[in-house]
Amino acid sequence: MGVEEHTQEPTAAGETASADLTVETTASGTRYPIAPGYRVNVRTGPGTSYRIVRTLPYGQKIPIYCQKPGERVTGPYGTSNLWDNIANGQFVADAYVYTGRDGYIAPRCD
Repeated sequence: MGVEEHTQEPTAAGETASADLTVETTASGTRYPIAPGYRVNVRTGPGTSYRIVRTLPYGQKIPIYCQKPGERVTGPYGTSNLWDNIANGQFVADAYVYTGRDGYIAPRCD
């Protein structure tokens, strides 16, 4: 069973959070949206036992440089053991990132 790795934005009864789930590709690279209504922890490694570096704000889009297996986490996009490297020594649980696919979408991290 996965663990929670986020803070969810409160919404009124019956209201759904809306967000742009478009994957952006620009000259500086591809950026993937975090699930609508979630603030996601960025950690130093691929698991919840790693130190939190920062928390991504609502509506954030992130680059994914490589992916690494780690702790299994359940999020709005299912349960996965994939963790996305978004900067040097910074990982987020892939279950909270809209990539449009299950599984690897970037090279495996060394």
